[in-house]
Amino acid sequence: MKCNSGWIDRALRIVVGLVLIALAVTDTIGAWGWIGVVPLLTGLIGFCPAYSLFGISSCGIKK
Repeated sequence: MKCNSGWIDRALRIVVGLVLIALAVTDTIGAWGWIGVVPLLTGLIGFCPAYSLFGISSCGIKK
């Protein structure tokens, strides 16, 4: 798996994932908050399958 998420994208995914999981744990939004695991994992590993499918990359230009 080649990295296709830039550092800003990854940071946002991690924050959103953690917020959704926290809301699910506190039962604020119910079980749907556990979907936050997906952005959390994609943020941590730096690879987004949807980006790969559509040929998108938010990584900077590598020299």
